[in-house]
Parts: sequence; C-alpha cells; structure tokens
Amino acid sequence: MKTRIILVVAALMFGANFQGFAQQDEECVTNLSIFTDYYKSKRFDEAYEPWMQVRNKCPKFHAAIYSYGEKILKHKIDNSTGAEKVAYLNDLMKLWDEALLNFPSKYTKGGVLSDKGQLMYDQKDVLGATNKQIYDVLDKAYNEDIDNFTHPRALYIYFSSMVDMYEAGEVDVQSVFNAYDDVSEKINKEIDNYTEKLNPLVQREEAGETLGGKDLQYKDSYTSYLENYNTISGSMDTKLGQLANCENLIPLYQKDFEANKSNTEWLQRAVSRMYNKECTTDPLYTTLVKAYDAATPSADTKYFVADLLFSQGKTTEGNKYLDEAYELETNPIKKAKRAYEIGKSLRKKGQYGKARTYFQNALRLSPSMGRAHLEIAQMYNASANDCGDTVFNKRAVYWLAADEARKAAKVDGSVASYANQLIANYEAKAPSRQDIFTQNMAGKTINIGCWIGLSVKVPNL
Repeated sequence: MKTRIILVVAALMFGANFQGFAQQDEECVTNLSIFTDYYKSKRFDEAYEPWMQVRNKCPKFHAAIYSYGEKILKHKIDNSTGAEKVAYLNDLMKLWDEALLNFPSKYTKGGVLSDKGQLMYDQKDVLGATNKQIYDVLDKAYNEDIDNFTHPRALYIYFSSMVDMYEAGEVDVQSVFNAYDDVSEKINKEIDNYTEKLNPLVQREEAGETLGGKDLQYKDSYTSYLENYNTISGSMDTKLGQLANCENLIPLYQKDFEANKSNTEWLQRAVSRMYNKECTTDPLYTTLVKAYDAATPSADTKYFVADLLFSQGKTTEGNKYLDEAYELETNPIKKAKRAYEIGKSLRKKGQYGKARTYFQNALRLSPSMGRAHLEIAQMYNASANDCGDTVFNKRAVYWLAADEARKAAKVDGSVASYANQLIANYEAKAPSRQDIFTQNMAGKTINIGCWIGLSVKVPNL
C-alpha cells in the first residue's frame, strides 16, 4: 500500500510516465519521491543519499535528478572544506556531463561548458585550476557549440582568461586581440538577437498598448540580457586596458600587413581597433582603410573612408560616403547600429541636424535603442544657448532635452539610470515655475529655431 501511494504521488508530481518506470524499478520511484520531499523542504543533507541512489541506478529517470541535484551538490560545496569540497566540486561538473548525456533536449554542450568554466573560475584556488584550463573549457564551448555559448559572464571569463595567460607570458598579444574580437563579435550577435526580440514589444508600448503577463516578463528578460552584455563589453575594454594602445597596435599591424593585406577579417579588425583607439592620424591607418575598401567594399569600408575624408577636410565628400555606408546596409538591426554610429560621427563634427536624422533613422529601425534618444537629448542640451531668441526661450530648449531623455528611459532599461540623471539635470536648467509666472508664459507654445526647428509647450501652473 505504501509503495502504491508513493507511485500515485510521483505520478502527480512528475507525470504519468512514471508508472512505466515504476514497473521497471519501484526503488527509484520511492527514492525519487523521498529526495524530492527533502529538497522542497530545503533539507538538502537528508536528500543527498536517496538522490544519489536514483542518480546511480536510474540516470534517465527524470530531469529532476539533475536540476534538483545541482542545488543539493551546491549545498554540500558551501558546507564543506578541503578534499571533501574538491570532491563535491568535481562531482558537480560530472553531474552536468551526465545531464547532457541523459537529457540532451534540456541541456546543451555550450551551456554545460559555460557552467563548468564559471565554476572553475569561481573555485580557482580550491580546485587549483590554471588560467589555461579555464580557457580551454570555454574555448571548447566557443568552437563546438557557439550557438549555446551565450552566458554573458562565461563569455567575459573566456576573454579574461586569455589576458591572464598573456600577463603570465603564456600567449602573445595578437592572441589577446583575436580573443577580444571573437568574443566581441559573439556579444554583438547576442545583442542583435535580443534587440530583435525586444523591438516589437517596445513598438507595442509606443503605440499605447500596456504589456502584461508573459510579454512583460519577456521584455524584462530581454532588457536584462542586453544590460549584462553591455556591461561585459565595458569590462572587456577595461581588462584589455593599455594593451590596445597605439604604441602596441601600430608596430603589430605594420609587421603583419603584407601577409594580410587581402585578408578581409584581419583588415576589418585592424581598422576597427585603430579607429576605436583613435590611432587614425598614423599613415598606417590610411593604408589599412584603403586596403580594406579595395578587398571588400561594404557599408563598413565606406564608413571608414568617410572618416578619412573628414580628416582631410573634405566634409561634403565624407558625408556622401556616410550616406552610402548607410544605404549599403540591408539588415535592419545592423542598419540601425550603422545609423547610430554615423549619427555619433556627425555629432562630433557639429553637424547636429544631419546627426539627428540618422539617430531618428536608428530609432525607426530599432525602437529600443535608447542611447539614440540620449544622443539627441545631449545635442539639444548643447544647443540651448544658440537656438532661442530670449533667455526664457533658450532655457525652454532643456524641456525638449528632458523629453528626449525620458523617451530613452522608457524604451531602454539599460540606459534608464543615466537617462534619469540627465532628466533631472535638464529640468533643473529649464524655466522654473517662478520664471513661467513672471514671464506670463504658462500654457504658451514656443517655436525653437536654428537646426532644432521644433516647438515646445510651456507647462501650465
């Protein structure tokens, strides 16, 4: 009778398919029920023995063996020391291998290797893991299952371990740059992926719809991933530090140029790095850009050629190349990013009107790109003294800047904190209630001139 009750409970908890397993091994069903009860009441030590019996005897019984078992082993790890702790750590990695073998529909090689790499990194001193051992595990994830090698922290550790190996004299600086480029491209791919998922939800909100249920959960999840990927991108730049300065880059690329002058990937990475590190005044940069454009003309190459033309004072011709760079891009997400980069380039050159057009193009293609709203807000802020005919009207421009920053906070959680700081700053510089009353401007509409060309309604008192 007791066994029958356990079978019924197990079937209710895990599905009727347990009846079939029960006919093969009632002991596994019994132990599964026992360790599950202990697990749910957080009595992990009591859960350990019956869990191990199911794990060893019926490894394909149910995925709970692995999902619950992970938590049981982590409890053991947290409450042990010395050789015992090492044994539990190694067993956790073994458990992940078993999960992948027995439930391949629920686990992936990239995911398992990511977990292993992070565990080895976190328990480096306990396990005695070397930087190369950690790197090799994650390198296997990158090379054998890159589609499922997506965990932001695992990607960072993958790159960070390479830098640590360089600092220990185990690899050369080019290996570090290659790892940086590989991981950066993977991160950008994941950012594009989550941006594509987020954009329709933002568009629906922009249209006045209130998201609820799973849609709201999805939006929060996508936003969280984007925040994490952006964070580790910044952390990678910090980790790379002074290795990627002009003093190191120029002789390195000079040495390797002849062997790679037709290698599109090498040229793209070299040009991008020298551009990002502002090594653009060296003649080598011009040589690299020309070779890159000759090897594979593209939206990318036209953007860099435009930069060269701007540096030579050829603004009109440079603008034509920027327009061409934008038009050549066909992928909507990449086109939005290209528009954003062009907008930033034009903003630096003081071409605010044209820059705003590109930022708006970026937002049309990717509505969740809050940083484009921030760029517009900051251009409004910088133009306040130039685009009003009275002191009051000049300060009214800050309302436009605040509104644009508010849009950024609404559509992009990853920039919300910074956007809110800007909003507070702009609103503090806008006309006060006392100013509105004194000037008798409440509710009136002000036309803002120069490149802005917009109107703003003064708040009612």
